[in-house]
Amino acid sequence: MNDNAMPFASKLRYGAEAGGFFLMMAIFRALGLDAGSAFGGFLGRVVYSRLSPARIARNNLKAAFPHKAESEIDAIVLAMSENLGRTIGEYPNLDKIRISGDDARIKVIDSEFPAAAVASGKPLIFFSGHLANWEMMAIGSYQAGFEGGTVYRPPNNPYVDRWIVAQRSKCGSREQIAKGSGVKRMFTFLRRGLPVYMLVDQKTNEGLAVPFFGRFAMTTPAPAALALKLNATLLPISLRRTKGARFEMSYHAPVQFTPSGDHDRDVLALTTQINDVLEQMIRAEPSQWLWVHRRWPTPKDVATPRVAQALGGAGVRVEREGSSFT
Repeated sequence: MNDNAMPFASKLRYGAEAGGFFLMMAIFRALGLDAGSAFGGFLGRVVYSRLSPARIARNNLKAAFPHKAESEIDAIVLAMSENLGRTIGEYPNLDKIRISGDDARIKVIDSEFPAAAVASGKPLIFFSGHLANWEMMAIGSYQAGFEGGTVYRPPNNPYVDRWIVAQRSKCGSREQIAKGSGVKRMFTFLRRGLPVYMLVDQKTNEGLAVPFFGRFAMTTPAPAALALKLNATLLPISLRRTKGARFEMSYHAPVQFTPSGDHDRDVLALTTQINDVLEQMIRAEPSQWLWVHRRWPTPKDVATPRVAQALGGAGVRVEREGSSFT
């Protein structure tokens, strides 16, 4: 939102929120990358793990892993909370993260997969989820030579949004594409031969009902729809925090899919396949994923016409170029 068009009350509210946020970021920056990450992890374990989002995570884990003991669930929630705290503590220090040099922070695994995808000449879509510090997908790939556009969901607070965009730009992609309003830019990037980076694990009430951990989850059709329309390669990336502010970024073989010619059916089938890949990544190390997402519809969600239609099997029309993917 343009600051001049913002109501005065909103400016005050957003300004107050941003003030507290920037104070914390200044503390993390002053501490430096390692100490800031450690302090954020401490706050995550001690504070965040006791807040209501952690209860959402616990419930999601119980549904996803019904045979895990309470102690195992608690351990995952605690580790997830620490990882989230570390990720927040790392934001003002993203410019210190490198994939090479004396203090390399990201170990890249199986880089032959993106190299082959680029050599094929087809448009390329990298995708992952909120694993470890999810910013490493675009940062590590950009530094590895795969310059492209990062698709992201802007925070509600415009001041915080601008700050986060600036932080990413210091060591990663300069091109950042806001979800919803940036579909044409995504098409432009892909048609110019530049890759696009997408996190595909957030809930969307206007998506498709696709299985995820044994339950239907409302899922964005955007990666599948883009890949099918442009004959693009879908390349998964898994992220793992190894120790402190150090990571592994693993590229995986492209998703294999043969279109049937029925666009809506193909979008649903390919979206299902994407969710399967993402689920495998999460199952490999559950504590690395952000379980606080409301990925599965609640009874209140199902009462809404669009969600009920999707869960009822009537399908959701996948918008074409120029529309708004969510």
